[in-house]
Formats: sequence, C-alpha cells, structure tokens
Amino acid sequence: MIHLRAQGHQVLRLVRRPAAAPDEVSWDPAAGTVDLAGLAGTEVVIHLAGAGVGDHRWTDEYKREILESRVDGTSTIARAMTQLDPKPRVLIAGSAIGWYGDTGDKAVTETDPPGTGFLADVVRAWEAAANPAAQAGIRVVHARTGLVVAKAGGAWAKLFPLFRLGLGGKMGSGRQYWSWISLRDELSALEFLMNSENISGPVNLTAPHAATNAEVTAAMGRVLGRPTLLPVPSFALKIALGEFSSEVLGSIRVVPAVLESEGFTWQDPHIESAIRAALA
Repeated sequence: MIHLRAQGHQVLRLVRRPAAAPDEVSWDPAAGTVDLAGLAGTEVVIHLAGAGVGDHRWTDEYKREILESRVDGTSTIARAMTQLDPKPRVLIAGSAIGWYGDTGDKAVTETDPPGTGFLADVVRAWEAAANPAAQAGIRVVHARTGLVVAKAGGAWAKLFPLFRLGLGGKMGSGRQYWSWISLRDELSALEFLMNSENISGPVNLTAPHAATNAEVTAAMGRVLGRPTLLPVPSFALKIALGEFSSEVLGSIRVVPAVLESEGFTWQDPHIESAIRAALA
C-alpha cells in the first residue's frame, strides 16, 4: 500500500470491520459480502490475503483455515468485481508456487501442471476462486509468489533471529531448492503486472535464480557474519513442524518465465543481495 501510494496511486483498504476512514472499504469474506459502493470507480484490485501456512502446526482445523481464508476471500472479491459498473480492469489474485508441489531438481515454469500435496490442492482451489472475474471479462493474474525475503513476516522473519544467534544451519540435506524473491522485487512485480495489459493467468513471482537451502544458509552466514555449522536434521524438523516439515524439506525450483519474457528487471536477482536488502 505504501509502495503504491508512493507511485502516485490512490489506494483503498479492505477492512473486516466497519470502515472508519475515507480510504477504507468494509468487507466480510466469510459471509461473502463487500461494500460495493465503497469500491465504485476502482480500476485495480490486489488481493493477497490468507492465513500463514507456517504460523501453526497443520491440524485438520488449521488446514481448513488455510484453505478457506484463501478461497472465501478470493471468491468474495471476484464476485463483487463483476457487480461494479464500470468493472475494474484487473484482479491481481494471490497465489503461490505451492501449485507445483515438490519438483526436486526439475525447473518448472507457469506452463507446468499442478503437483500433489496439500498446498498444491489449496492453490488449485485458490486460483479457481477467481474464475467469476475472468468469466466477466476482467483481466486476472495469479501471482504465484515464492518465499519472500523480508525482515518482518514470512519465513525470513523466523530465520533472521536464529542466524543472528549463530543457531542457523542447513535444513535436512540442504540440497532442496528454495524459490525466493526479495520484498522490493515482489512489490515492483505486482505493480508491473498491474500495468502490463497483455499479461494474464499464472505468473511466477520469484527471482530468476532459485537457491538451495545450503546456498541460502551460506549467504545468511556471510551477510550476518555468523557461523552456520549447526544443521537441522530432517527427523527433528518432522517432530517440530509436523506435516508442514514436508514443505521445508521439499524442493521447488521455479523459473519466472513470464516476467523474464516481458522484460521485468530484478533489483535482487541473487540471494545475498535480497538478504542485504531485507536488512537495510
């Protein structure tokens, strides 16, 4: 929001309570309702909300929350957009590289089919929830985001404190690929997609160079000046994280083919640069 306002855009925020400011629009994704009058005249909708996949152990209840928080919200906003006159011109809908499942060493692009596993199933339903907007002629982009390298929020918010204490190390074999993107490149890519009228469908929001977990670990050690000698064995991750450990130990080697073909320029194409940017 701050990034878009800095670029001169007028931004409205969807809030799950009565609107209390001129830039707020009330909605209730669980009930499927949006204040349509508040959205009148909107040209672009960016919807990225969803319960954090690594915030809690994956109980059946929390897995249901992960799914419903994405599907209900996307379905609600997509249907609301079809009721506006004029309709917004684009929906940038949150998605994730979990679509591909565990790809091992194989590099995948936007044309690859979905993989298997809980998150792959979630992403299929998540993207399908935006269909009402696409069927109404609105340009829909599915932003399949990788691991965002940021100081606050996401995986790196948990990694930075550990590495600062000298407790960071490779996880499992360390050979698994992590497909990542710096926060500033994520924001720039979303704005790029917003303005690129010829892009629709799935777009991988990752850096051009995926890194193995061992490479990420080494880069963290160099940037923070801390040792990274304490590997975390696979069995310990499985005990600590339960089913979610399959995502930490799994490998997804993603290529951002659409962004590359459309001429997007990354500020942080390499992992060490992204880590330094997050700490700057």
